Amino acid sequence: MPDWKRDFGRRLDALIVRTVPKATKAVKWNSPFYGIEGQGWFVSFHTFAKYVKVTFFQGTALRPVPPGGTAEDARWINVHEDDLDEAQLVQWLKQAARLPGWATADIRG
Repeated sequence: MPDWKRDFGRRLDALIVRTVPKATKAVKWNSPFYGIEGQGWFVSFHTFAKYVKVTFFQGTALRPVPPGGTAEDARWINVHEDDLDEAQLVQWLKQAARLPGWATADIRG
C-alpha cells in the first residue's frame, strides 16, 4: 500500500481487530479480508490510486446503508486521505460482524 494508504491500512486493521477481536484475517486477491469462524467474511478493503475501498459484504443490512455499491448485498465506502468517519465505521463493523458473512471456501484463508 503506497503513500498515506499504508498508514491508513494499518490504522484500519487495528480498528477492525479492536472492534471485533474474534475476527479472523486472510489475504485474498491482494486484499485483507476479515471474518468470523462459522459466519463468513464481513469486511475487506482494497487500495486504488486515490482512495481505499472498504467493502461490507452484507452492506445492505447495515444502518445507515453505506453509500457505495451496486452489487446485490455488498456496499462500500471510498476513503480518501483524512476523510474517515471512524465512529461510523466502528458502528458498521459491529453490525457487520453480527451478520452472516460472505463465504468463500475456508475462512482461515
